[in-house]
Amino acid sequence: MWKILLRWGVPLLPFVSMLLLCLIVVAVMAGSGDDGEQESTNLDTNDSAYSSTGLAPEIERFRPLFEKYAQKYGMTAQLNVIMALSMQESGGRVLDVMQSSESIGLPPNSILDPERSIDVGIQHFKNVFQKAHGDIKLTLQSYNYGGGFIDYVLARGGAYTKELALSFSSYEASKLGWQSYGDPSYVDHVMRYLKATSSGGSTVASGDFKKVLDEALKYQGNPYVWGGANPASGFDCSGLTSWCYRMAGVQLPRTAQEQFNTAKRVSETEARAGDLVFFSGTYAGKLITHVGIYLGGGKMYNSNDSGIEYSSITTGYWKAHFYSYGRVLN
Repeated sequence: MWKILLRWGVPLLPFVSMLLLCLIVVAVMAGSGDDGEQESTNLDTNDSAYSSTGLAPEIERFRPLFEKYAQKYGMTAQLNVIMALSMQESGGRVLDVMQSSESIGLPPNSILDPERSIDVGIQHFKNVFQKAHGDIKLTLQSYNYGGGFIDYVLARGGAYTKELALSFSSYEASKLGWQSYGDPSYVDHVMRYLKATSSGGSTVASGDFKKVLDEALKYQGNPYVWGGANPASGFDCSGLTSWCYRMAGVQLPRTAQEQFNTAKRVSETEARAGDLVFFSGTYAGKLITHVGIYLGGGKMYNSNDSGIEYSSITTGYWKAHFYSYGRVLN
């Protein structure tokens, strides 16, 4: 390239200087982020709200395997729910403990290794959980019905109800010419093996979190806007969180650092969908430099260099800069 430039009489030093300047500008812009400054790129639906009860010894004996694969797939916070689901599915009396064969296109009970069943089952649970945006009841019923139930619910208000479970069962049975379809009371049956526990403090309720997420999803795919804090201007990370929580009637300070200062710190096992998740070191200066809305299952919804999107916090860049979870108290 340099030979070509010299051949045509282009002075080399000014060209190199301009190229370096462009690279510096690109690097700075790629790091732009929260609060108008630079930045690089578990609602009671979370398991921390439940403890297990009445699990059979046949299920409890597999607890180490449930813990192993829940940790592997970032679902530790949903461990008790997963074990309660497995109690309903099999009671630990068959080798396909989570009845997960059909989730990978096999006939029922094709998996003959309990560890394989739990591995596949937790992967499937995670996929459903993410599609259901962390709504445990919707996740559970969809584990029984299949992912089509989520689309059915989203087209009818977006929140699980027993009435929707019943109507979906009738609809599918009629369509397929069957007498019945699935278990419309599946959520109730799983919940027999769970009991609510207090996690301390009054957090964003499930209805409020739905409002937060519904508002946030309006802007999915929109570009990141440095210093933006409303739909007209666009959003940076803390602008998105403060706006969406305000639309649900919850007041948040403007910047990520201020939101961190006012939130109650919670551990990973205590974190619920609807909490905030904070990051540090994405640019020089403040301790807290990025914030997102925690969805559970190792996922957040946030505004970053790539735009407003879902992001994993358990791998790559965000894992490296993770700082803490914080609870928004009413």
